[in-house]
Amino acid sequence: MENKVPIHLKMTLTIREAAEYSNIGINKIDSMLRAPNCPFVLFVGTKKLVKRKEFEQYISGKLII
Repeated sequence: MENKVPIHLKMTLTIREAAEYSNIGINKIDSMLRAPNCPFVLFVGTKKLVKRKEFEQYISGKLII
């Protein structure tokens, strides 16, 4: 049996998890992560992760994405 941390408790999310969590498409999240000075991207080598709390704050402050 695998111990999985619920998405709402994770510090970072994969693009797929962020899409599931926010109901925003994978391609849209990927393009947001590629934007210069993106406040919620974290690079682990070449892998892009989403900082969950910063992502939530970013989404909360937007009307249109």
